[in-house]
Amino acid sequence: MLFDELQAPEIQNFIVEKTGIEISKLALQKNPFNSLDYKIILNQIESRTKAKDKLPTWFSCKNIIYPAKISIEQTSSEATAKYKASLVSGSNLIDLTGGFGIDDYYFSKKINSVVHCEINAELSSIVAHNCIRLNATKIKCVEGDSLDTLQNLNQKFDWIYIDPSRRSDAKGKVFMLKDCLPNVPELLEIYFNYSDSILLKTAPILDIAAGLDELRNVKEIHIVALNNEVKELLWILQKNYSKSVTIKTINLTKEVDDAFDFQLKTENSATYGLPQKYLYEPNSAIMKSGGFEQVSSFFSIDKLHKHSHLYTSNDLIDFPGRIFEIQKILSYSKKDMNEHLANTKMNITTRNFSESVENIRKKWKIKDGGTDYCFFTTDQNENKIVLLCTKINSK
Repeated sequence: MLFDELQAPEIQNFIVEKTGIEISKLALQKNPFNSLDYKIILNQIESRTKAKDKLPTWFSCKNIIYPAKISIEQTSSEATAKYKASLVSGSNLIDLTGGFGIDDYYFSKKINSVVHCEINAELSSIVAHNCIRLNATKIKCVEGDSLDTLQNLNQKFDWIYIDPSRRSDAKGKVFMLKDCLPNVPELLEIYFNYSDSILLKTAPILDIAAGLDELRNVKEIHIVALNNEVKELLWILQKNYSKSVTIKTINLTKEVDDAFDFQLKTENSATYGLPQKYLYEPNSAIMKSGGFEQVSSFFSIDKLHKHSHLYTSNDLIDFPGRIFEIQKILSYSKKDMNEHLANTKMNITTRNFSESVENIRKKWKIKDGGTDYCFFTTDQNENKIVLLCTKINSK
């Protein structure tokens, strides 16, 4: 990467000016700078555009160098990086899969010394450059294989952080940790020689039960959603830990962060009931956790059906998810559908229902949108029902 040429004021001004413009249109224009390959400039524009909402600190800092756009797409957002930083403490941390360094920037706000390991030489140089621009003086960038770096440094760290990537030659649709680089299950014993605490990030596609089968010494699993979309699973591993696993769900939003925690494999019994005055839909982090019995038990609200994952009560409660007031309860019959829903405009959700939203809309000519909400589900008596609702909150 030609850092000096990219830092030229006229090129930086051009990158800032063209941010947000479609690359396909810019690519048709003539390169205004003979000193630098136009593809390099276009990559900076495209990556900076992608960073605007995801990485506002980088976006607003002058003379930041960006890697290929795929690195921006795969990196943590600032919101999730801040959350990860809240989980660690101590004096030193080593990141074995440094990437673009977003997580390390926020780790360095909590920890005095952070080692950024990155096998890609260009990416390592980019992060080192950006650390200077961001005044992130607590981060040391080391190029090369992270295991070699760990063994060469030969010191004890308060934390090891790992964000393994799936190998391109991994076959099949099942996501397993053994199919990632580094192979954490295989290297775990070595890692515990250098730290008693490991923070592991995985993609939300990883099945929690499968992860627990592959790993050991799991103390906590954090399911992190951003604006109700699960972004990552965070696994805290502690050397010699053998007690119960705590599941922590968090939905990060601009308004309020919804959290719900429970112990895995503890005895919790859900109560069941027919729809009452209010309807509750858990946020995506809870849905990923599978803690549906625990939700009913903790909040003292009834579940509509074992497989519906919707809850109800007569008294309004504060709940980590969307809350609705039920206006009508319909049977899923031709008569009720024609009378109340045919040719209307509704927001439709299905839970434990035999038909898809698309089929329902087509069958009953229901348009998307509006302020009314409609849940197609199954009650505890195995009856297919339709709940017409108004939303109380915007979670």
